[in-house]
Amino acid sequence: MSQTLHQYATLLLDYNGSVATLTLNRPEKRNAISYQLIEELHHAWHEVQRSSTHIMILTGAGDAFCSGMDLDNLREITRHTEEENLADSGRMAHMFRTLHDFPKITIAAVNGPALAGGCGLATLCDFTLASSAAKFGYTEVRIGFVPAIVSAFLLRQVGEKHALDLLLTGRFVTAEEALQLGLVTEVVAPGNLLPRAHQLADWLAANGPSSLLATKRLLRTYSRASLDHDIAAAVDENARIRTTHDFREGVAAFLEKRKPNWTGR
Repeated sequence: MSQTLHQYATLLLDYNGSVATLTLNRPEKRNAISYQLIEELHHAWHEVQRSSTHIMILTGAGDAFCSGMDLDNLREITRHTEEENLADSGRMAHMFRTLHDFPKITIAAVNGPALAGGCGLATLCDFTLASSAAKFGYTEVRIGFVPAIVSAFLLRQVGEKHALDLLLTGRFVTAEEALQLGLVTEVVAPGNLLPRAHQLADWLAANGPSSLLATKRLLRTYSRASLDHDIAAAVDENARIRTTHDFREGVAAFLEKRKPNWTGR
């Protein structure tokens, strides 16, 4: 029987047998990534890691999976100092790396748009199931930002040519195209998304738990050293771009719903 054991302001965490389901629960904000959500994600992940479950499903409440960074936090970033930018970039990198290296098996059930940082959360899970209504996009360049941290992971998932396409255009891709690119494991009908995620979880849970987790752990060790190096460089670039005129202009234009006036500075 399913039982919710923990209460969060931005998340729902539910346990059912060997499966934990973690739901981004800010539907009125399209599950945007706020500082509070990041903090609660780490707390929830720690709880799941200490639990007896072997599999975690990550999904979103409402019509979106995750629309990227919260607008209030985005506005705040334009006023950050160099030290604050480095700390914030490190915080984002730690969130993505924690999910990527999570010691249990993770399944993303992408119910709607997964954009910018939300696209990172969706595609860094071990399995990514997408509703046919979902769409994906690394949209950072549209506001003068650099998708630095997610690029370290994306390059390994889809290769340089596809990564350049996705990151430089900032375009949206359908669930079907995301499947072809290797970002998505499977596309399912919207009404069957969570049932299919639980079906996959049941299949995985039938395997030996020690061998299941050891296999994932082994695979993650192969790229650890190079990923450490790349993420360190990405954190620096993520912080640096925030000091530019074009970043501040891009954010202002986005918030004011107008075209940006780029200067190349």
